[in-house]
Amino acid sequence: MFFLFLGTVLLIVAFVLRSADDRFAPLFRTLSTLAFLLMAGGVVSSAVVTVDSGELGVVRLFGKVDSTPLPPGLHFINPLADVVKLDATTHSYTMSGIHNEGAKSGDDAIRALTSDGLEVTIDVTVLYRIVPSEASKLLTEVGRDYESKIVRPIARSHIRDATVYYQAVQMYTEKRDEYQARITTAITDDLAKRGLVVESLLLRNIELPTSVKGSIEEKIQAEQDAQKMTFVLQKELQEAERKRVEAQGIADYQRIVSLSLNENQLRYEQIKAMKEMALSPNTKIVISSGSTPIILDGK
Repeated sequence: MFFLFLGTVLLIVAFVLRSADDRFAPLFRTLSTLAFLLMAGGVVSSAVVTVDSGELGVVRLFGKVDSTPLPPGLHFINPLADVVKLDATTHSYTMSGIHNEGAKSGDDAIRALTSDGLEVTIDVTVLYRIVPSEASKLLTEVGRDYESKIVRPIARSHIRDATVYYQAVQMYTEKRDEYQARITTAITDDLAKRGLVVESLLLRNIELPTSVKGSIEEKIQAEQDAQKMTFVLQKELQEAERKRVEAQGIADYQRIVSLSLNENQLRYEQIKAMKEMALSPNTKIVISSGSTPIILDGK
């Protein structure tokens, strides 16, 4: 458009000079030729537009928006139209209490009240992108600043609305996944009506009041102590069972041995022992009167 405008201005200047004095006729021809070349170049450059990868082009002509966006590539359009390029890649919008971590500087975390009247601080990241077929509608109804106009207020509103259904401790423990699924569904449905699709919602952090957090930590410590004591008791019971089995085994052995011993068996064992002593190279004196022998060392 710049070359078209410059050529038009140059052509007007050439006609003004010629009408003022015929001596400018040669200059008129030069300026008019240059003006037509600039205008032709302007028309060609305005009629050709390139949409880069990851972008969508929305054509506007005198305020009217074309309903079909331009995909990435080279396109020929009306020279009088202009193309608004929108980023079609995944966007990440973070609301965090940490300075300069979120989309806005400073503390941008979401503060909401739970069902038990406690205030919790929530950090969230919304991953979303434009629906290609809805790009023209989004530009017409919302404009290019759709993050601050719809993504941010919708996300913050639904997070606050969902928080009132849960107690603070539940959000921090067993209800965390349910809470995240609830706000994800609500935000996804609302943004879909505006031409945006939510890819994921990341519940980055839930900060509880100090008193509640301390109670939870004490409860967790008590549960860990209880589990430790249960383990110790189980170990002691296993050790007691082992000793009982061992004692029972010894008792059973003694009972079996006592039942199997008789006078003939004892006499046989005595004869074997005396035979072994007799065969021993050491000198022994054995005194026997038919009962238990008395063994004296011969040294």
